[in-house]
Amino acid sequence: MNHTFHIPVLGLGYSIDTPLKVAKYGISSVLSIVDDELTERMRKFHSEANKLDYVLIKKEEQDGRARRVTAYLDLIGKLVDQQFEALRAEPFDEGATIHTYFELLPENSVLKGEYLEMLQLEEGPVKASLQDNLRQQMKAGNIDVNIMSKVDKANYTVNQESLGNDYTDALAAMRGFGNSSLSSAVVISAGLNPRLYTYMENCTDFYPDANGKAKKKIILKVSDFRSALIQAKMLAKKGLWVTEFRVESGLNCGGHAFATEGLLLGPILQEFKQKRNELREELSGIYQAALLTKGISLVETPALKFTAQGGIGTAGENEFLLNYYQLDATGWGSPFLLVPEATNVDAQTLEALANAAQDDFYVSNSSPLGVLFNNFKNSTIEEQRLQRIEKGRPGSPCTKKFLSTNTEFTELPICTASREYQRLKIKQLEATEPDPALFAEKFEAITEKICLCEGLCASSYLKNDLLKPRENKAVSICPGPNLAYFSKQYTLKEMIGHIYGRETITFKFNRPNLFINELHLYVDYLKKDLTAQLHDLNAKKTKYFEKFRAELFKGIDYYRELIPELKLQTDIATQELHQQLQKAEEKLKLITQVLDPVSVQG
Repeated sequence: MNHTFHIPVLGLGYSIDTPLKVAKYGISSVLSIVDDELTERMRKFHSEANKLDYVLIKKEEQDGRARRVTAYLDLIGKLVDQQFEALRAEPFDEGATIHTYFELLPENSVLKGEYLEMLQLEEGPVKASLQDNLRQQMKAGNIDVNIMSKVDKANYTVNQESLGNDYTDALAAMRGFGNSSLSSAVVISAGLNPRLYTYMENCTDFYPDANGKAKKKIILKVSDFRSALIQAKMLAKKGLWVTEFRVESGLNCGGHAFATEGLLLGPILQEFKQKRNELREELSGIYQAALLTKGISLVETPALKFTAQGGIGTAGENEFLLNYYQLDATGWGSPFLLVPEATNVDAQTLEALANAAQDDFYVSNSSPLGVLFNNFKNSTIEEQRLQRIEKGRPGSPCTKKFLSTNTEFTELPICTASREYQRLKIKQLEATEPDPALFAEKFEAITEKICLCEGLCASSYLKNDLLKPRENKAVSICPGPNLAYFSKQYTLKEMIGHIYGRETITFKFNRPNLFINELHLYVDYLKKDLTAQLHDLNAKKTKYFEKFRAELFKGIDYYRELIPELKLQTDIATQELHQQLQKAEEKLKLITQVLDPVSVQG
């Protein structure tokens, strides 16, 4: 890998065509294949833009969802190949785009060193030979895809007959990827889905060929070592190898936030660092045994990579993570929302993000998935949500139904962000909750949910002028809290230069180290959760909070011991770091002192 960072999936539409913007420069990125309506519309858009034939695949057609995903991925793969080959064929003339490929590489890249050597040579056969050698070493970035394992609703015919297990959302999306011509990876996020893992055995591209190479790879996005091991073992038993563990901060990230029980990023990465060899050996044994039962012999155990993402903001932090935890790469997501060359963010939302204050970014219960969701106060979908409540019509019209999982009031599942559900739930609340204060609290919990299916696509439609008449243009965006420090739009060159330390982006205000930022997020999260549960704090809940608190104290101690290493490898102010840890520790003691007398009760 020439680049040591990747761009993770960003919402539904924000990175839906990011590979077309960055892959030719050797940068890997991840696009979501959750929404096949979005992939189909973007396929039409990019086919027409490149003067290619386009034939609509209707969702109602046989295996329509999977075929839509396959067709889109095949198109993206074809266009990236064309872009890359055109770039590679360029002469090294002054101002040619081929120079950008090498200029963007990190300074310690061997390939960059060879490129800089070539520039020093006089024109002639030696220089021409070196240029050909450079071209041979160029490699396009990966077109990786994301499937949220929990977004797996059942699908029905027009007569409301079930299409069967193979046609649920996650399985159909996986089939779409499996049938595509891409040689890339699927990033599986949002936890365990045994049915999806079993179905993946049907995809032959996940298995090694005669040379031991698999055409398609599996990346697990995880938030701790234990869950990583459980999921990877489950896959290995099926003859499926996890090629990368992508460790993401539980709270200091964008999108859905899967908070750990107080486990912090530093200690989690430390565990991966210490146990990586035994992890590889354990998985390898299970994997090879499973392959033998399928009649596949392995030349050698495939590689296993470790990467981290969530809240990284400086070149120093980036370098420290790579070096100290021996990572293969890092992920930079939310900052690229401010890079129009790389992502789809409409002009109004771009301006709002660039001018946002720190408290405009917050962890919410807005997602119908029932998982914490990083939200942005100044998004147009928040504005619309409040307007609908004011008009007495809370909730959204539900057109896509990807998150329809609730059967509280209906036979077929509906979405908790839908107008139908919220109307029924509020009606129930009016009949059962006489207390005005509790009514208001519960009403807010019901109406906080927003439509992510439409909201996370709207920006890409707005930016590319694809919005249909009367289509909802309210934008939902889910950046991580780290974006608060970035203050304007950036070019691709500026952002990558910042990642590699060639140029430094000036932050809006003083930014603590990423470990400190995450620690504060967890302390605040614990405070909010504990406050909400105080009226009903039984022994089981108390035990959970005590464990959470203990993990945070352990994390603080770990970071204290890490300070000398941090000082060696970054320009961090150690006294300030000590003070920040002390402050977090005192706050943690204060907010959790309520647990001490309760813990002795039954």
